[in-house]
Amino acid sequence: MMGLVRGQMEEEMVPFTLMVIMEGCTIGLTILNKTAMNGGMSPFVFIAYTNALGSILLLPYSFFFHHRGIEQPLFTLPLMLRFFFLGLTGVAISQNLAFFGLYYSSPIVVCVMGLLIPAISFLLSIITRTTKLDWRSSSIRVKVIGTLISIMGAIFVQVYKGPFMRKAASDDKLEAKINPPLLIFYSTPDRWVLGSTLLAASSLSVCVWNIIQVGTIKQYPQVMKVVSFYSLAGTIQCSIFSLIMERNINAWKLKLNMELLLIIITAIFGSVIRSTVHASCAEMKGHLYVPMFKPFGIVFATAFGSTFFKNSLHYGSVIGAVITGMGYYTVTWGNIREDELLRKGHNSKDAADDQKVHLLQEDSQV
Repeated sequence: MMGLVRGQMEEEMVPFTLMVIMEGCTIGLTILNKTAMNGGMSPFVFIAYTNALGSILLLPYSFFFHHRGIEQPLFTLPLMLRFFFLGLTGVAISQNLAFFGLYYSSPIVVCVMGLLIPAISFLLSIITRTTKLDWRSSSIRVKVIGTLISIMGAIFVQVYKGPFMRKAASDDKLEAKINPPLLIFYSTPDRWVLGSTLLAASSLSVCVWNIIQVGTIKQYPQVMKVVSFYSLAGTIQCSIFSLIMERNINAWKLKLNMELLLIIITAIFGSVIRSTVHASCAEMKGHLYVPMFKPFGIVFATAFGSTFFKNSLHYGSVIGAVITGMGYYTVTWGNIREDELLRKGHNSKDAADDQKVHLLQEDSQV
């Protein structure tokens, strides 16, 4: 009996712990990226090298992952076009917007605008008429309320920063000018509204990517191969764009320093570790389990910003983040109710396809 209880606890605790760790590591990497960009690292170079290394790691791994699967034609024109647009929206556009949004704002704003993804996806589904706005449906009403709350929270973050949660004394400011801090959470001067807008646009790009990959997985169910090939397409697009935007040859020369280490860590974590953990947890607990942990990033960002950094975290950002998080969970609750109705309707095939689709979902955080 004790062994059964222990096994059930492990079954619950292992995915929970892994997902919390993933969110904490994501925020940690976001702070490191902010620090590196403020130190002079070119975001164009970083994006190009990170995606290139990630694609190198993913391509052989995807064929190993599906080596026992049924072979399907991969190099067809419809799939190639889908890979192109998946790479464009999910890698090239979204990542460039996200990095510049981070540069002009802070990690907690990255979290807030990332939480808009379910709300924007719901609005796009109404615009494209894939979802009917039926007010008699409780799930639709819940998602509408959640969308409004999410948008209110995001607007609050944009228009009101408020005072710092942890102010620095005058002596600390002088010390910071003489000895720059090791890590940076927020820097001045900022372009707060521009940064927030760029991050919201990044979330919109991710939502468009979600729509494209739904049909892609139905056509080609081998998930990891889809990931590897759209990552490769996105890498090529990012490289071309980065070469146009960053013409300083010295910026492309890699050295044995923090920037190189950050490129390697980000590529391994984003392409292999986080994707594997998300896929495993989704397979164990269901496709709606992984998105439930996204607001945990707010907790980590607030904890890091208020504990380790002075003059970095604003009260307005935290309040707006909490409001957006409430909206996020409300929309997610609506999705859960809708999923339950589908299961009651015995749409098992659609549920299985939906689960495969959610294995591809990624964070818009950098």
